[in-house]
Amino acid sequence: MNPFGRAMKVLREEGPQELGVRTGRAFVRYGRVIRSEGWRSYASRGFAKLSQLAAVHRPSMLVREEDALAADWTRPGPQLASPITVKSGPIDIAWIMSPPGKESGGHQNLFRFIRYAEDAGHRCTIYLYDARTENSISIPDVRAMLAASEAFPDLKAEIRNYSAEGVHSSAQAIFATGWETAYPAFLDKSTARRLYFVQDFEASFYPLGSESLLAENTYRFGFYGITAGGWLSDKLAREYGMKTAHFDFAVDAERYHLTNTGRRNEIFFYARPVTARRAFEFGALALGDFARLRPDVTINLAGWDVSNWPLPFEYVNHSSLELSQLNKLYNRCAAGLVMSLSNMSLLPLELISAGVAPVVNDGPNNRLVSDNPFIEYVPASPRAVADRLVEVLERPDQPERAVAMSQSVSNTDWRESGKQFVEALERAMRG
Repeated sequence: MNPFGRAMKVLREEGPQELGVRTGRAFVRYGRVIRSEGWRSYASRGFAKLSQLAAVHRPSMLVREEDALAADWTRPGPQLASPITVKSGPIDIAWIMSPPGKESGGHQNLFRFIRYAEDAGHRCTIYLYDARTENSISIPDVRAMLAASEAFPDLKAEIRNYSAEGVHSSAQAIFATGWETAYPAFLDKSTARRLYFVQDFEASFYPLGSESLLAENTYRFGFYGITAGGWLSDKLAREYGMKTAHFDFAVDAERYHLTNTGRRNEIFFYARPVTARRAFEFGALALGDFARLRPDVTINLAGWDVSNWPLPFEYVNHSSLELSQLNKLYNRCAAGLVMSLSNMSLLPLELISAGVAPVVNDGPNNRLVSDNPFIEYVPASPRAVADRLVEVLERPDQPERAVAMSQSVSNTDWRESGKQFVEALERAMRG
């Protein structure tokens, strides 16, 4: 049944008061997306569902319509023909990104690698691109959010609004960082070399349609792609002919580490109902079956406030925790369910570092990112997932495996990934 039909059913069977309550809850949920993740998540996730309601005007896409029209990748402009080469020394980099949100993991990881570029001596400037209008983003507000969050590293980079004037004239490299930002990067009049920081296959974020097509086309722009993990690098090179390099996933062992060497009787689920590729409903099916098999086990949900979602099992709703709170929760759990339908999440290695066995849907998108032997790859069947969670929980050597897990990633460090990134950047710029 479509959303309009569901609304009419509630109106007929439960009355206008209940319909009003449910509608209010829906708007509260989408308001949380705006506050925590910014306009990009609101537009691409919240309105993707609300726009199906009858008589609701569809909002603008993440990319400005004039940019989508002007970016003819079949006939690239002269500014792309002979990009700048930097044979030695520091590189002046312009990073174009959507406005960051407090809980935007993609932005947090992006800022991590901008910091690595700065540490290597390169000069960085951040440009915020908003599809609604130019100069609509409050830079002081963004700065205040970044400063108040423990998830974002301090940067030297100046932050500016992106406008039709383009990036600063001395820029030698322009990084697109999300599909919508590839359009202004493509159109910018600068002869700076174009690069693409790719953290996921973003065309899969949407149903087949205009946005999926516009996102997919950005991989045909001729940019040099530096990707998170090998699956994306392989896919973009093989299917779109992109020149690519990748950096490996890693873990911050100072933040995520083993503190509990005893037996554990809790599990964790990365619950993101607003992020379709995290398969929240699928995970809920599996956990409902798990709860039937092991009703004595505490099920912890974190990643989003799920209090407005009816779930068929008892759970503890941790909502969105600060990073500093996660390790304590992880160390209570024997297993962690992390669904990843596109590029693998960063969570499996973080869980392993805390002695938690990550249960992950099997597929090349996950296996080509990490072959850690303690990741529990499972066929995408809710019953198979539930059975594996039970198996992990009931292993007689569970405490010993937790220690071995943590040790398996003890030498995995983001600084090595940062080194891989910087080397790929410099290779691309040297020509």
